[in-house]
Amino acid sequence: MLRGGEVHSPADPFATAMVVEGDRIAWVGEEGAADSFADGVDEVVRLDGALVTPAFTDAHVHTTATGLALTGLDLSGAATLPEALARIRAYADARPADRVLLGHGWDAAVWPEGRPPSRAELDEAAGGRPLYLTRVDVHSAVVTTALLDLVPGVRERTGFRADAPLTGDAHHAVRKAAYATLTPAQRTEAQTAALARAAALGIGTLHECAGPDISGEDDFTGLLALAREGAGPRVVGYWAEVVASAKDAQRIRELGAIGAAGDLFADGSLGSHTAHLHAPYADAAHTGVAHLDAEDVAAHVAACTEAGLQAGFHAIGDAALTSVVDGVRAAAERVGLGRIRAARHRVEHAEMLTERTIAGFAELALTASVQPAFDAAWGGEDGMYAARLGADRARTLNPYAALLKAGVPLALGSDSPVTPLDPWGTVRAAVFHRTRAHGISARAAFTAHTRGGWRAVGRDDAGVLVPGAPADYAVWRTGELIVQAPDERVERWSTDPRSGTPGLPDLTPGNDLPVCLTTVVGGRTVFGPPNE
Repeated sequence: MLRGGEVHSPADPFATAMVVEGDRIAWVGEEGAADSFADGVDEVVRLDGALVTPAFTDAHVHTTATGLALTGLDLSGAATLPEALARIRAYADARPADRVLLGHGWDAAVWPEGRPPSRAELDEAAGGRPLYLTRVDVHSAVVTTALLDLVPGVRERTGFRADAPLTGDAHHAVRKAAYATLTPAQRTEAQTAALARAAALGIGTLHECAGPDISGEDDFTGLLALAREGAGPRVVGYWAEVVASAKDAQRIRELGAIGAAGDLFADGSLGSHTAHLHAPYADAAHTGVAHLDAEDVAAHVAACTEAGLQAGFHAIGDAALTSVVDGVRAAAERVGLGRIRAARHRVEHAEMLTERTIAGFAELALTASVQPAFDAAWGGEDGMYAARLGADRARTLNPYAALLKAGVPLALGSDSPVTPLDPWGTVRAAVFHRTRAHGISARAAFTAHTRGGWRAVGRDDAGVLVPGAPADYAVWRTGELIVQAPDERVERWSTDPRSGTPGLPDLTPGNDLPVCLTTVVGGRTVFGPPNE
């Protein structure tokens, strides 16, 4: 029994206690009623006013890459190009035994120099060794000459440029070569670090978005095995490979994936100028890159639906999202709208939506797996989105309020290591959107980051603290609980106790975010003090 705190539950908005039996929640209620259970429990945990919530679900993660960023060369904090080069030199000196140096997080858009490092600068900083260094969005990379020399034919691949970041097939080829040098021990170390970090942040479930262009099969199956065997967060796996037959679908299942989805690329990213747009970029004379058209989408979705497998796509630009919606609609004409809706196919990122594509998401019951921290990092009048698209188009991005109003299911995530694992920060970013009209209430964002992630994998019985639900929860030290919404009129009404709306921490920018004290997954403590 947990008692003497605040339990965030729709079963009782004034709950202060909860009973867990095995891997399930047995009871939620108020302090007076808890006395009747006290004699029958094995352990009583005194909360001392702490908040208990469902554990978060991060609906889009790259676990090994996250662990490598946590334990290795992370340039996300480098403020200038010379600082980034200095970090590379220091890292290379400290890792003399690594066959290939791996790093992440550079962003020339925030550097005064306004450009990525040249190949000559990288060759010098790395001491002539192979180096693979991804941009913050992970859709392009800069590499050294020594790494290019390890990949035969890379200079003839699409996306290769002599002295500029690699994209497309060239990027995928060098990434595969770089990651192939990781030993099983290095990979396990990175995955363990990422899972531990997630548990320490109150995250109980991760959706791993893997695939042949992202990470190898050994990486994927190793992670799923580690999660099954260890005492950490759950990991739900997606494998991003096109399905054309029942045999293809069976291979996806044999890998341990629940869907041929995640980062199955319909396009690239805005930061790397590879998201597919209807009209050219404001700062480049092209419309990005299309990897899949509507017919490709339709064939994949129809095959997955026939096989009882979840399908999904990475789509960011408005043209890519149009192709996805048109393709899923065409699949519905082949296999039936009811079957498409029941399958809960999903779209990752879904940033550059229009009224038409939002309506399509609602019609087809597509889950929008979105990352509010993208807006926090790159939105606003002077952000990267505005530089790439112009201010008017940039203001249309990530329209969470319109998605919810249309009835589109939302699942929140980080795309870590693109943006860090940070669940409360993610909720804050969704509430305090840089375009005010797109912000949503803290309650809606919190639900999308807890129950929404479970619904995205077809589970309606989890992600909420009610009797019978899985015992996945987190305990937090936090301040006063309130009901917070972008519209102050709603906020004032909801804070009335008669509304029966459970409170959440005040996420106003500048306030401290809650601190995780304990994380429990399936009744097992994965972070914090062990069970007595």
